[in-house]
Amino acid sequence: MHCFWIHTVWILGFFFLFGFQGFPVRSVDMQRPTDNITIRQGDTAVIRCYVDDKVSKVAWLNRSNIIFAGQDKWSLDPRVDLVTKGQLEYSLRIQKVDVYDEGPYTCSIQTKQQPKTSQVFLIVQVPANIYKVSEDITVNEGSNVTLSCLANGRPDPSITWRLLNPSAEPLEGEEYLDISGITRTQAGRYECKASNDVATPDVRYVNVVVNYAPFIKDAKSSETAVGRMGVLQCDASAVPKPEFEWYRDDKRLTNTQGISIQILGSRTLLLVSNVTEEDYGNYTCVATNRLGIHNASVFLYRPGTGRDINGSVSVTPSLWVLLATLTCLLLKC
Repeated sequence: MHCFWIHTVWILGFFFLFGFQGFPVRSVDMQRPTDNITIRQGDTAVIRCYVDDKVSKVAWLNRSNIIFAGQDKWSLDPRVDLVTKGQLEYSLRIQKVDVYDEGPYTCSIQTKQQPKTSQVFLIVQVPANIYKVSEDITVNEGSNVTLSCLANGRPDPSITWRLLNPSAEPLEGEEYLDISGITRTQAGRYECKASNDVATPDVRYVNVVVNYAPFIKDAKSSETAVGRMGVLQCDASAVPKPEFEWYRDDKRLTNTQGISIQILGSRTLLLVSNVTEEDYGNYTCVATNRLGIHNASVFLYRPGTGRDINGSVSVTPSLWVLLATLTCLLLKC
């Protein structure tokens, strides 16, 4: 502040020595010696200065630079001009404000009694901006995952994360979101939001795919009379999408006369047309992907035998099914 007063006295002395003639002005309104003006980057700032008829000379300064001396513009910045309404106002206007405009601005006047100044500090706020975010990723279940979301702004933005599932509850994390031992239920679209209350928050998204081994969640047997069509069904959950195979005892089944295998996304159907006595028995469906294998036993049985309509799901496949499936995968049969 001491340096500021020395500089102001020097400027006013400059006015007297060189006989600068300002337009008729009045003394500055000095209700408060220093005010803050907060403006958003890109907007127009008007820094007010009001005067009365006791003033002989007036100027605008920014730090050690003279912007205006009276009506004479010293600044080369085309964004800067004066706002004068009659002889009552001597305000400074800055269009398309940027961060380098931030700082102290001084309306300095000379009266018959003494120099007076009114200082305003211009604060430039910048909306939150996410400049770097993790790319979409695919990981295996159980992996440790770190998502990053870097943002800047003035003031510094706060960063929040959500997994956009039905609950969409906030997650614990700021610039970095750490997920230890990720599970299949944590797959989905992650939202990163940066906000500092200057403008609408900036939002980015990261898609996370979690690979996991097949799991047969539903298996249905079929109670079918001779001569009718039997339908056996297995539904599996897996990422990547599972491949299906059907077995009868140790023999892999294919589309042949009387047998039709259908694969509908994560569901497979074994259709046995015109069922005979020889078709009754145990069938095994097998779901595989590169992460693992899972099988289930289902039954085609005659009405009245009382067998449970739901199949039996096995977490660990029998040895012959496992060997047969792996051999088939290796041979690409």
